[in-house]
Amino acid sequence: MAAASQQTPNKYTRLLTNTAVFTVGKLLSKLLMFFMIGLYTACLDEAEFGTAELITNMANLLIPLACVGISEGIFRSAAAQSGDKEAFFTNGLAVYGVGSVLFLLLSPLLLFIPRFADSVWLIAAYVVTANLHTVVSQYLCAIGKTKLFAGQGILNTALVIGLNILFLPVLSFGVTGYVLSIILADFLTTVFLIFFTRLWRSIKPKSISSETISTMLKFCLPLVPTTIFWWITGVSDRYMVDIMCSPELNGLYTAAYKIPNLLIYAVSIFDSAWKLSVSAEEDPEACRDFYSRVWRVYTTVAFLGGGVLILMSRLLARILFAEAYQGAWIYIPVLTLATVFTALCTFLGSVYFTSKKTVGSMMTAFVGAGLNIALNLLLIPRYDAMGASVATFASYFVVCILRLITTRRLIPFKQEWTRGFINTLLTGTMAVVVTLSESLPFHPAVAYGAAGGILVLTLLFNIRSVAELGRDAKKLLRRR
Repeated sequence: MAAASQQTPNKYTRLLTNTAVFTVGKLLSKLLMFFMIGLYTACLDEAEFGTAELITNMANLLIPLACVGISEGIFRSAAAQSGDKEAFFTNGLAVYGVGSVLFLLLSPLLLFIPRFADSVWLIAAYVVTANLHTVVSQYLCAIGKTKLFAGQGILNTALVIGLNILFLPVLSFGVTGYVLSIILADFLTTVFLIFFTRLWRSIKPKSISSETISTMLKFCLPLVPTTIFWWITGVSDRYMVDIMCSPELNGLYTAAYKIPNLLIYAVSIFDSAWKLSVSAEEDPEACRDFYSRVWRVYTTVAFLGGGVLILMSRLLARILFAEAYQGAWIYIPVLTLATVFTALCTFLGSVYFTSKKTVGSMMTAFVGAGLNIALNLLLIPRYDAMGASVATFASYFVVCILRLITTRRLIPFKQEWTRGFINTLLTGTMAVVVTLSESLPFHPAVAYGAAGGILVLTLLFNIRSVAELGRDAKKLLRRR
């Protein structure tokens, strides 16, 4: 018992420490990119901005296909306490190489899609460089180089920003400059990581074996369709708005997505630290308790963070968007609510990751993708981009419910359904009130006052978890 009690705080401390490290690096990077929205909306008109995002989103769809999600296999294998980490990296790198060659040979097929006929080379370069960057950085993170992992994120962001300033306002490269900045930043960051760590010393060609590759692929292959289905749920609406409405409206809708992405940034930071912690956890009982406690705090942060963004949606749009994009604020509250459930789905997805039952992740993502397409087809013709926002929220909500049900069989942690329902009701009411603030029969200030009151009520309802998070943070600071 004594040993167990000693290990427990160490486990939470490690999670908090890794989260703090990633926060310093990744949050700074994400915030810098967030404030670049002003530059993008000033240098690109609505149609150009929408086109640039469609190109990068298409590349992100192809990224897992090109290397069969092997970066996740490398991370999960190398982060475990046992096994030859360099062998996992070498075998994963071999899969990446073969996949990239096949992808480049097949990339001319994109010429048959008129929307991307002029940007095939950009998409191909984006996919290959992004995959190599992910493979290298994920391996370094998995073997414990968390500070370097966080630092390279800052470097990557600095390069993107510098290149954006060069390519957009200075050289006026437009859409090409927007995408090329990301490609070059990924390439240069990867080169830095390889030479800084002398990573070639970790490549052991003799360790390549079909058995190791087969084991890694068994884990990561189901994640490929999962990523595709997740892409459909989160991105297909922008293509459908572009086709069914107009490129200009899609530009506004895409800009609106940038505000809720703040919550996604925070989730991605924690997700990196969380997966690193639970991948090393081998005791099922301890893993269940670990999940129960972290889930309570995580949901609190997700709902409160979403509530703050909903309340500030109009203000953030005024500060960050160019004049032509101001109308995009109307979509932010519902998209933020959808993002809250994206965050919950992401955490629940780690259960499949930890237990190596990734087929469950794939099946729930499939349901979400199918529902999203059906709702988009039904709602966009009638309600334009607002219909797409509602479809996105409904899809993530359903996936969250499915994952809550199916993950209990894998790791039966305390999910607190009643508490989740009340948080959803409070945050959902906030989203509706703020969205309708200018169409209600009273002054918008009254609606915002009511929304602020609901946010305070949400805080009071979750005060126990907030206090728990504060205590853990104080412990970490004392230890440091």
